[in-house]
Amino acid sequence: MARPRPSAPGGPSQRQLRVGEVIRRRLSEVLARGEVHDPDLNRLSLTVGEVRSSPDLKVATAFVLPLGGDAKEEALALLDRNRSELRRQVAKGLELKFAPELRFRIDESFDRMDETRRLLDRPEVRRDLDD
Repeated sequence: MARPRPSAPGGPSQRQLRVGEVIRRRLSEVLARGEVHDPDLNRLSLTVGEVRSSPDLKVATAFVLPLGGDAKEEALALLDRNRSELRRQVAKGLELKFAPELRFRIDESFDRMDETRRLLDRPEVRRDLDD
């Protein structure tokens, strides 16, 4: 018998969301504790905002941002350089059949939040919201 499909096609499944959150927590721990043997990466303070898993859970895209928002490209380069060690460290804390391949992107959600706040604070928008 076939499994029922989720009612919202295109959105992540509960399993993808759960695995993404577990990976995010584990990756944050690894980076905060400096478990990677790269002094350049260990000196950076990185925030892992979100991790999105592919439907087969074999690829996880981590959205990261350096503290203060500086040196974004350097942070991505360091994460990419240490990708295999990070994958090994993250896999230690997971109970998955396969260790997911890690991909890194800059988290731009904070910039979008600031832009949304700026738009909502405009007088013509504030007037419409207060009515």
